[in-house]
Amino acid sequence: MLALLHTSPVHVPVFDALRDREPPGLPLRHLVSEGLLARALADGPDAVARDIDRAVAGALAEGATAVLCTCSTIGGVAESRAPALGVPVVRVDRPMAAAAVAVAPGADRTATRIVVIAALAATVRPTVALIEDEAARSGRPVALTAVVADGAWKRFEDGDRAGYLAAIATAVEAVDDADVIVLAQASMAAAASRATTAVPVLSSPAPGLRAAAAAARPAAGHPS
Repeated sequence: MLALLHTSPVHVPVFDALRDREPPGLPLRHLVSEGLLARALADGPDAVARDIDRAVAGALAEGATAVLCTCSTIGGVAESRAPALGVPVVRVDRPMAAAAVAVAPGADRTATRIVVIAALAATVRPTVALIEDEAARSGRPVALTAVVADGAWKRFEDGDRAGYLAAIATAVEAVDDADVIVLAQASMAAAASRATTAVPVLSSPAPGLRAAAAAARPAAGHPS
């Protein structure tokens, strides 16, 4: 069983649908804790380390063999809790970051130009740090730019999903000097298909779930 730690209920149907398409049959246990994001925004992501442990404890007791954190803001802290929790903890955006770093730069460039688009300003720093970490691991140079989609988070908080995705798509379409665009938050994924752009747009849910499923299955006795 894979435990998914969410900071918003909007992620639950997204990952259920992905599970049905990509690693079918893997049991998912959704854990929604909106207070984690609120506290991380107020006190910093490190403040929620023990709260993460408590949030997933029940799922681990029920047999979860890996955890997927779907929130980019607290993803780094969640990932660091793996030794304490005793199971693999995957941050949803790491596979996406690795894929972005692997994109070849333009013919006239030595560094891959990556534009990070976020809906929430607090997500920019951890996402940029993650991409820098993946670049250092691979030895590939990157040039990073970050953009906060104007008005997007307010629409998300208001429950205006269409307006939220439209604001993100507008930000994507404004990018004209990049080798790849990264959507920093899992909730932004559906905006990729709404934007008209020749630049590849990467989102985190599908690759993140694949990585977490791979981490969960060997311990659960499923075929790799």
